[in-house]
Amino acid sequence: MPGQVRTRQRRPEEAEQEILAAAETLLREGSYADLTVANIMGRTGLARSSFYVYFSDLPALLRRLASRIEGEFLEVSDVWLTGPGDEDASLRSTAGIAEVYVRHGPVLEALGDAAASQPEVEEIFRWGVVQHFIDAVVHRCEEQYAAGRFPHLISPEVCHALVLMTERYLADTLGRDPGQDPGPVAAALNVVWSKVLYGRDPLPTP
Repeated sequence: MPGQVRTRQRRPEEAEQEILAAAETLLREGSYADLTVANIMGRTGLARSSFYVYFSDLPALLRRLASRIEGEFLEVSDVWLTGPGDEDASLRSTAGIAEVYVRHGPVLEALGDAAASQPEVEEIFRWGVVQHFIDAVVHRCEEQYAAGRFPHLISPEVCHALVLMTERYLADTLGRDPGQDPGPVAAALNVVWSKVLYGRDPLPTP
């Protein structure tokens, strides 16, 4: 009909990514309280009903969003988690994690804050993303000690503390100010991790 606006057709993967991007923008600009289906879909060119084609509910969307961000963390951490595990790998991994936090810090901070009062968010963020990294670090430290590459065994409790400390420090720095230079943040983390893992001062930041 004349004057009728025709909606651009999208491939399913394009529509899903558009919804995820809208949700991330809302979390970046506001808080978890702003994350409603109506607000998310209002940021897209899709009908509100389209949300349920891709996600059963908001927790399902958050799981997908958290999984995508976790994938970026794993990609940059892989150099230490599955590579040689030496100090240079640790340094590069830490720098990469800080850079990922620059991209997603406000979103991760919003999820972390919401986890304190929202059980479904706590399950996704605290017992999902964060716990996965604790488990990965515990496994890697045990593996490296068994191979004779670590001077001492790092206990699961220490690994737990390291990961939680890292997450909170990143949230307090890059999460609150995504425009901050990630270099000094990564360097500070590298001091702590090098002292704990290798028992000595860290390599100089490149």
